[in-house]
This record gives sequence, structure tokens and C-alpha cells, in this order.
Amino acid sequence: MRVNKLILYNFRNYKQLDQNFDNNINVLIGRNAQGKTNILEALLLGSLGYSHRSGNDKEFIKWNQENTSIHIEFDRQSIIHTVDLKFNMQNAKQLYYNRFPVKFKEFIGNLNAVMFSPEDLLLIKGAPALRRKFLDSEIAQTNRYYHHQLLKYYRIVQQRNILLKKIREKKAAVHLLDVWNDEFIKYAAEIVSIRQQAIKKLSMLANLMHRKISDHQENLKVSYLLYDGNENINSSIYYELTNLHELYKSKLEQNREIDIIKGSTGIGPHRDDLLFAINGMNLKTYGSQGQQRSGILALKLAEIEFIKAAAGEYPILLLDDVMSELDEVRRQQLLSFIKDRIQTFITATDKNLFLDFKQAVFLQVIDGKVLAMN
Repeated sequence: MRVNKLILYNFRNYKQLDQNFDNNINVLIGRNAQGKTNILEALLLGSLGYSHRSGNDKEFIKWNQENTSIHIEFDRQSIIHTVDLKFNMQNAKQLYYNRFPVKFKEFIGNLNAVMFSPEDLLLIKGAPALRRKFLDSEIAQTNRYYHHQLLKYYRIVQQRNILLKKIREKKAAVHLLDVWNDEFIKYAAEIVSIRQQAIKKLSMLANLMHRKISDHQENLKVSYLLYDGNENINSSIYYELTNLHELYKSKLEQNREIDIIKGSTGIGPHRDDLLFAINGMNLKTYGSQGQQRSGILALKLAEIEFIKAAAGEYPILLLDDVMSELDEVRRQQLLSFIKDRIQTFITATDKNLFLDFKQAVFLQVIDGKVLAMN
């Protein structure tokens, strides 16, 4: 998969941009706040339909303008495709694939991309929401059905929470929960089952990557943790869908009074987590900073291979200012992995980080303009 062209109009600090890219590695060099990350954000929007750093579509629109658009031309399995996104100040978002309007669920997964940003360095020691977002994004790009079911699940949780608040305020009867509980159980069990299958593949790939990074000294394992309202439990014992149905039915009954008091659903995929372990040791609690960063690097490389295995070709890779966060050894491991294999877009402030990397094309970004760089 290769991005050939990116056209921006009134996007962030870009008035107009019409940029072709190299098939191998594109390094965007510039000082902070010049627009380097905006290019990566536009490419990620073309993949996922949403941004990694903003939930408000109006923020994409250049100051004092009314609308913005993104056009991406890319090669997938030797066929040229296009995706387009249009936003305006009235909160209207339009998505197009090969010039035809599509719904959000039909948009995601056409252009596959993996983003690696400084925030990802918190994947292991950060909040569970970061790990859930990482996993959901990875699966959704290769499984539209999963993405569709996940959206339905969150709507069910939202409606169940509204009902819980009404019951707490004596405005609704408790028995009305039964209908929403049945829907919750059905979707929650299926989502966890799909996640568990994905984690099995991801853990195997991440371990292969980590063994290379650690010179075959360490094994990395990724496990899926179910939150049952009190603690995280390893989901492998509830892998079968029937067992998950039984688990959720039992836990919803046990936690009913607590859910009503809090007005929210205390169990389910929206509360679950991932566990990373090196040689059986919890990486979040006991791993050194170096081990944690090696684990995250292995995880990101595994994500690339996961998408490649499902989609038949490598996604594009977006590296947002992470080279300065990695030491020399890990930088070289990453660059050697992507070289002549994956089209990559890298943002950095210092060209000297890439002096020995002759395959890269360097572009200078200055105040919303992209210039060729020697």
C-alpha cells in the first residue's frame, strides 16, 4: 500500500497543499508548530475517519474559514484508489471512497495506516482506555463487522446507562433492564471473543518482534483482561462464547444495585484491559523504562504485521516525532524493519537523526508549506 498524493484545502495551518510522496520513506523536517503532524493527521483521517488528537471536526478547519477538505490518492494491490473527507463549520462530515459518498462503516479500512506517536509510549503504563483504543483501531481496520458491532455495543451501553439513572431517580422500573441486559450480553460476548482471537495473533507476532529486539533474551506476552466489576481476570478461561454469555449474565445480576447507584455499567468491553508481560513479569509494574519502550516498539511492529496478514499488504506507517524518544539502538531496529518494505512518513526536528539513512526523501515544512530538501 502506497500513498501517491495528498491534497489539502484549508486544513489546520494549510491553505492549500498538493504533495506527491516517495514510495519508501518520507521525512518531514521542521520546527514545532509548522504543520508536520498535520500531514500525518490528514493521512490518519483518510484511514480511520477520525483523528488521534481531536474529537472536534471544526478544529480541522483553518482559522477564519468555513470548510476544509482532504484528498488522498493511494495504490492498493496495484490499483489506484482515492479517499476524500470534507468538513464544514455546521458540523457536517462527508466521506468518499473512489469519488462515491460512503458511510463511516464503509470508509474505514480502505487505506490502512499505523500511527506511532509519543503518546503511544504510554501504552503500557498509561490508562486502560489507551490500550483499548489501540486494540479497537487495529481490529477495525481489517474487520468492518467488528467495528459495526462495537458501535452498536456503545449505543447499548449508553441507553442502559440512561435507564440506570432513571431507575435510580425512581422514574423507571427495574425490570426494564432485562431487555437491555440481553442486548448487552449478546454484543459484549461477541466483541470480547473477537478481541481475544486478535490478541492471540498479536501476542505471537509481538513476541517474535521482541525476541529480535532483545537479542532473543526476553519473551513478550500480551493477554486480554476482563473486568468483572471488582478485578481484572484473564479472559482465556472465558474464551468460549457460551461461557462469556454466562459470565456477563451472572455479573450483571451481581452488580445491578451498584450500577443503579452509580448510573453506569460497571462491566463489559469498555472496562477491559491488556496485560503485557516479559518472561512472566508484569511489564507495567516491574519493567524498566527501556524494557517498556522495547515492548511498545515490538507491539507497533506486530500491529503492522497483523494488518499485513489480514489485508494482504503492509499499511502505511506514520511516525510522529518518536525518533527523538528512542535511543540509537531502537531507532536502527525500527528503520531496518521498515526499509524497502513499508511506505513511512516521519516527522522530526533534527535531520541529523537520519544522516546514515540514504533511502529517505527529506521534505522541509515551514508554516504550512512543504519544500524539497537536499
